[in-house]
Amino acid sequence: MQKGRITKYRPFPPIELPDRQWPSKVIDHSPIWASVDLRDGNQALAIPMNVEEKLEMFALLVDIGFKEIEVGFPSASNTEYEFIRRLVSEECIPEDVTLQVLVQAREHLIRRTFESLVGVPSAIVHLYNSTSPLQRRVTFGKSKAEIKAIAVEGTQLVKSLVSTIPGTKIRLQYSPESFSDTEVDYALEVCEAVMDAWQPTESAPIILNLPATVEMATPNIHADQIEWFCRHMQERNKAIISLHTHNDRGTGIAATELGLMAGADRVEGTLFGNGERTGNLDIVTVALNLYTQGVDPGLDFSNLAEIRSIYERVTRMSVHERHPYAGDLVFTAFSGSHQDAIKKGMDLRKKEQAERFEVPYLLIDPQDIGRNYEAIIRINSQSGKGGVAYILAQDFGLELPKAMHPEVGTVVNEAADKHGRELSAEEVHAVFKQEYVNLATPLEILAIEREDFSKGGEVRVEADICIRGETMKVAGTGNGPISAFVDALDQKGWKNFNLLDYRQHSIGGGSKTKAAAYIQIRHEDGKTYFGCGIDPNIELAGLRALVSAFNRASQVAPE
Repeated sequence: MQKGRITKYRPFPPIELPDRQWPSKVIDHSPIWASVDLRDGNQALAIPMNVEEKLEMFALLVDIGFKEIEVGFPSASNTEYEFIRRLVSEECIPEDVTLQVLVQAREHLIRRTFESLVGVPSAIVHLYNSTSPLQRRVTFGKSKAEIKAIAVEGTQLVKSLVSTIPGTKIRLQYSPESFSDTEVDYALEVCEAVMDAWQPTESAPIILNLPATVEMATPNIHADQIEWFCRHMQERNKAIISLHTHNDRGTGIAATELGLMAGADRVEGTLFGNGERTGNLDIVTVALNLYTQGVDPGLDFSNLAEIRSIYERVTRMSVHERHPYAGDLVFTAFSGSHQDAIKKGMDLRKKEQAERFEVPYLLIDPQDIGRNYEAIIRINSQSGKGGVAYILAQDFGLELPKAMHPEVGTVVNEAADKHGRELSAEEVHAVFKQEYVNLATPLEILAIEREDFSKGGEVRVEADICIRGETMKVAGTGNGPISAFVDALDQKGWKNFNLLDYRQHSIGGGSKTKAAAYIQIRHEDGKTYFGCGIDPNIELAGLRALVSAFNRASQVAPE
């Protein structure tokens, strides 16, 4: 890499548009969506889809709701030609779906393209030729006038061939390829020459696709290009302005969103951004971005996991763990502060039964796209008290007292740190049970009997216990089984604690219902200890919680 003053590259020149309007615009409706997965996306695969895989992808795109689908480059590939013929012969094309086919502005390719479309109810012929100064000089060695002539002659041929397939409704889409690096006034000149040749109307507009074939500048410059183009057109009402951004600078999504603000009507892209080099526009992300702003995108991603599964199988590509909306980890919080905030947000939303989704750190309700809350919080050594409590509550029905969260979080995090990896929900539960639930060492209740006194509501308990390997009977009285058992321990000289807190709740329902109890004690040395008891009998659950807390303080228990 060069150092200091970089002379190898030039900054992209800005567009002269001092009164630009797009920065104050908002996107308040969805664009026309056009999928190019089967053409642009397919050509970027190391192993292109075969016909059966393309048929499956086509069906998926239809199910999602795409009404315009670019199915291939039939004049350049027999596979793509035969794929279109399969769509026709097997009657796979819904009445409201238009096939789009790509073709260079070359006579023999255009004629072959029309042959492929026989029997297709509705089609967009996507005509293109490169217009940028770099392409004119390096690739074609042609002047501006010669490049424009290629576009016009190609358009005239397409128009003349429409009558050869009378059963097919033909629309024209023209792309000045490499629009992103073409002088905007020249790009407009070429597009208007194409319009003059095609003669579109308001009811039958032409599609002018303005591709950022290579992303060469910041998204605001792309928006300036689109707004300049739209504002300087002579017959804007007779054209649909379409965007086709690539992602060379990693800002294709932003460029598309700003391009829509700048006046574009239509968007081409692929599922999850598959495409040449760093990829095409990711339509999933743009559509769901609109959804999170209260705009119905008109595409159905309510089962995004299934869409991703089909996409990964037929393309042999993988969706990154951090990919927006679809990645495995995008609804996951490892950070303790994030976990705590998410748990509080979820709890409050449930309590208030709120319609509006407002949860810290989450842009979208995972359930809207087929994800679930159980996957939101995962545990590693960086996790916090809220995350561990959330896992135990959501997956295992254990509603820990709030005061217990920090201690349990520390215990689980230490286990994760010891393993050097994330813990599964089952592993978190196992750590909690091992450390807190129904502990039987050094003290264990073997059997217990209760006797109620009518006077004063006192209770007497008599228990068979085992402590440090020795079995014996103990007995005590109190205002309930727990206080009576504490009295029994006191009579043996073992009560070296005060009872601070007791909570209980049910787990499950019906005949399988269990009770969970939590007890906090303060040892005579000032330290506090929690214990948890789980048992079908609520009284036994409370006693087991007390014993568990006592056993956790066993380092100071009597011999």
